[in-house]
Amino acid sequence: MNKEELDIEFEKVMKAMAPQFGEEIDEQAILFLIGVQELGKGKIKLNKNEKLDVMHIAICTLLTPYGYYEYEGLDKDGWPHWKVNEKLPPLRPMQQQLLIKQAIVEYFKANELMDE
Repeated sequence: MNKEELDIEFEKVMKAMAPQFGEEIDEQAILFLIGVQELGKGKIKLNKNEKLDVMHIAICTLLTPYGYYEYEGLDKDGWPHWKVNEKLPPLRPMQQQLLIKQAIVEYFKANELMDE
């Protein structure tokens, strides 16, 4: 998918999220919401480190289909863990942002969370 198509698809994700979370939602907020969804613990209070862990859950979830991570399972506290399969190539900030945006779009499509 080229950058223009990706921007259009990502805008669809943003529009799908806006009714529930407002127009102010951004990429970081979407990552956090994906992490909370994948954690699957419902509404819980998280400390700062746990919030970072939730973001890590989102990144691992999003990059697993690309082969960078492999899901290992849950720990004794019910938190998911992954192992690194393939080290991410060095990416410029814009390349990294495009990869994450594409992964978010693919996640929403795979989970039928947005209109086509």
